[in-house]
Amino acid sequence: MSNTTKRIVKIFDTTLRDGEQSPGCSMNIQEKLEVAKKLEKLGVDIIEAGFPASSPGDLESVKTIAGIIRDCTVAGLCRSLEKDIDAAREALAGAAHPRIHIFLATSPVHMEYKLKLSPEQVLAQAVAAVKYAGKFCKDIEFSAEDAFRSDPDFVCKVFGAVIAAGATTVNHPDTVGYAMPDEFGARIRYIKEHTPGMEKAALSVHCHNDLGLAVANSLAAIANGADQAECTVNGIGERAGNASLEEIVMGLRVRKDYLNADTRIDATQIYTASRLVTQVTGVKVQPNKAIVGDNAFAHEAGIHQHGVMANRETYEIMTPESIGIPKNRMVLGKHSGRHAFEERLNDMGYTVDGETLESIFAEFKILADKKKVVSDRDIEALVMGVSASAPETWKLEHWAINTGSALGATGIIKLLHKDGEARKQVSVGDGPVDAIFTAINEIVGKKPELELYEIGSITDGSASQGETMVKIAWEGRHWNGRGVSTDVLESSIKAYLSAINAMEWDLAAGISKSPLREPLKEA
Repeated sequence: MSNTTKRIVKIFDTTLRDGEQSPGCSMNIQEKLEVAKKLEKLGVDIIEAGFPASSPGDLESVKTIAGIIRDCTVAGLCRSLEKDIDAAREALAGAAHPRIHIFLATSPVHMEYKLKLSPEQVLAQAVAAVKYAGKFCKDIEFSAEDAFRSDPDFVCKVFGAVIAAGATTVNHPDTVGYAMPDEFGARIRYIKEHTPGMEKAALSVHCHNDLGLAVANSLAAIANGADQAECTVNGIGERAGNASLEEIVMGLRVRKDYLNADTRIDATQIYTASRLVTQVTGVKVQPNKAIVGDNAFAHEAGIHQHGVMANRETYEIMTPESIGIPKNRMVLGKHSGRHAFEERLNDMGYTVDGETLESIFAEFKILADKKKVVSDRDIEALVMGVSASAPETWKLEHWAINTGSALGATGIIKLLHKDGEARKQVSVGDGPVDAIFTAINEIVGKKPELELYEIGSITDGSASQGETMVKIAWEGRHWNGRGVSTDVLESSIKAYLSAINAMEWDLAAGISKSPLREPLKEA
């Protein structure tokens, strides 16, 4: 690449839309809002907050996010239908910087078998949708679904027409993750050079990871003139996922000498953004995940350790601090004060309001009485537990379990309802967890299906907190819950109650996540 003036590439984050569509990644409104706030602090240019027409719940979450986020553009996804655009207009009414994002397939296989439309009809529908959206919004993005498997000249024709109709961004996705980097880069260059009026709009890419090439294809596209990259935190998304935000950002940052492009992302917020998405979705990243995996900056081989101790540049092309992993490992314990704790939160990239800080600090003090040293991962777990939870319909008062190899299991639990009423239940089960979950179900009056129950440790050693993740389902809808405690049974109870509270809050608010009858295809 030549040494010309560095370009700034926009980051379009779709963690809350495409990421949340992936199995097991559903979030409640409170969790989505916490992620949106973190994305705003991270510095993404556009947050795709959801698909407003897909359900009342999605419309409500987009509306909530649009009313609070001020420093980012907030986008809502729509099919090329007036009813979808109307839903997006309603959801984005309070946004400081709204964007309506419209998509329509352009590949032969999609047009013939899914849309059952001719190319001429697709072109006309795309133009009509953009013109209709233009009545309500100046910032309009049009995505040609399955663009890479489309005739490039037809894509250029559609893009030229929608730009003339008012689109300010046109998106060329590799919807099924089929492309190779060289050919995808060449395609983007072709689109850039052969689309009428391309100079009036930004060219975006949205790459899926079915062959593990989403980031490589995105970087190849940027090298060939793409102005915007669509991605998700941790690469979550449909099937094998989307291009990973952190890998694109750090790829551009570390290889600025080659790519001559950068983003507005505050890279020191990357690590905490990754951890937040992991916590609210319950979907962990593999240890060897680039940039944010637990082993990304670990060195076990002796020759590597020796080199890193002599000069970190021998085996590290970026520092842990560059993505927000704190260098100063201050030890906190039961004698640590509020000021030291708040300073540690700031070092870790967390900013919380006064009331939330008091809640987290109170939990820290309880934990510090149980553990000699409280680690960064312990603090992170406390922050996630307080800030991203649904309001408590049910609060844990106390619990007890009697179990043994010849006794079976009996669970006793007392919960306090938000209206002040205390309820106690005794139940038997196949094991201690089954017994206590059954008791909770009896109190709540519902028996959701337990889809996932997973226990791990936050740190090493016998004094580590146990971290439990659960997923429950009720009448076709799904909720996540997590809990931490030095007692794994208590962490299990907290996780289950967290999921129950998310369910109760959604149901009480009348928030529906019922999907549209026709399948919602990704861009």
